[in-house]
Amino acid sequence: MGKTTKRRRTPVWALCTLILGSLLVVGGLGGAIGLRATLAAATNKVDLEPLLPSAPVEEKKNTSLDGAKNILLVGIDQRPKETNGEPLRSDSIILLHINEDHSSAYMISLPRDSYVYIPAYDNKQHKWNGGKAKINAAFAYGTWGLKGNAALQHGFELLTLTIKDLTGITPDAGAIIDFQGFRDVVNVLGKVCMYVDTKTTSIHLGKDSKGNTAKPFVINPTGTVNHAISGVKPNVYTKGNHCFNPSQALDFVRQRDLLEDHSLDYGRQRHQQQFFKAIINQAIKDGMDSPTKLPALLGAFGKAMTVDNGGIDLADWALAMRGLKPDKIVTIKTNEGQLNSKDVDGVGSVEKLTADSMDLLKAIKSDRIDKFLLGHPKFVATA
Repeated sequence: MGKTTKRRRTPVWALCTLILGSLLVVGGLGGAIGLRATLAAATNKVDLEPLLPSAPVEEKKNTSLDGAKNILLVGIDQRPKETNGEPLRSDSIILLHINEDHSSAYMISLPRDSYVYIPAYDNKQHKWNGGKAKINAAFAYGTWGLKGNAALQHGFELLTLTIKDLTGITPDAGAIIDFQGFRDVVNVLGKVCMYVDTKTTSIHLGKDSKGNTAKPFVINPTGTVNHAISGVKPNVYTKGNHCFNPSQALDFVRQRDLLEDHSLDYGRQRHQQQFFKAIINQAIKDGMDSPTKLPALLGAFGKAMTVDNGGIDLADWALAMRGLKPDKIVTIKTNEGQLNSKDVDGVGSVEKLTADSMDLLKAIKSDRIDKFLLGHPKFVATA
C-alpha cells in the first residue's frame, strides 16, 4: 500500500455553529483534538431549549436527517437574560435550506417589515387575536409580558407558526442568534475581516470632539433616525476590505438607515449574511488550530445561541452535514433586493413580497431552489 498523505479538510464546525450552535472538526488535526471530543465539547456549550411548536399528530415529522432540511435562524439585538417583559422584536429572520444530498445550503433572509398574516396566539400573559402585521411583530407578540427563556420560546413559536402560514414550511430545527453575544466571538478571534460593499454610516456609534465614544444621532422609538447630535462624528465604514474589532462588527451589522446604496433593510440583510460567512472563515483561519482559542470559541459560540435541535442530537446534525462547506452557502435576496414598500394605516411602511419571492419560498419547500435560481439569477447575492 502506498504512503497516504494526510490532508486537512475544510472544517465545517463553523457552519454547524451557524445552523445549530454545534462545532465540528473533520479530520486533520493531528490527534490534538479528536472529532468526538470536539463534538462533545460543542454540544455541552450549546443552550438547548424547546423553541419549535409541537406539531399535531398528523403533521409529525420524521426525526431523521435524511432529505432536505430547513432551519429557522432568528437574530435578536439583545441578550436573552435582558428580556424584561417588554415585546422583543426579531432583528433578522433567516431560513437556511439544505438540499437533499446535504452538499449545498441557501440562506434566505425575510425582510423584517414583510407584511404577513400572524396567527392568533396566547402566551398566557397577552393574547394576539390574529391579523396582518410586520413579520418581526410575530416574535414581539410571542414575547410580550414574558422574561428569559419563556420569552424566547414563545416568540420563536409564534414566528415559526407565521413562517408556516406564509410558506408552508415547518422548520426541522431552529436557533436564536444573539448579536450581542457575537461580540464575544469576535473578541476571542481578535477581529473579523470582510468586504464592505457600500459606504455605511453608523447611527449608533461615533466620536465626540474629545475622541470619546458617543451616539451620533437621536433615534426614534421605531429605530429610525430623528436628528444628528451636534459635535459627534459618526463611524463610517467605507467601501472596501475591513477588519473589524468587536464593537465595530456589531455596529456594522445593525445599520440600515444611512447606507450609500439606499438599500435599507435589504442592505442590512446582506451585511448580516456576509458577517456570518466572515465569522466562519475567520474562525477557520485563526481559531481552528489554536489550542488556546478553540475552547474559548466553543464557549462564545454556545453563549451566543439558543437552539432547538428538532429532536436530533447535535452531534448527529454535525456529522450529517460534514460534506457541506462554507463556500457552498448561497445567499439569497427576496424581491431581488429591491424595495417594494407601501404604507398601511396603523402599521406604517411595510414590505410586500413579490409573486416571484413567493415562488422562491415554494421552491424551498419542494427542494427545487436550484431550478428557481436558474430562471431568477438576480435573486442570488453576489457580494
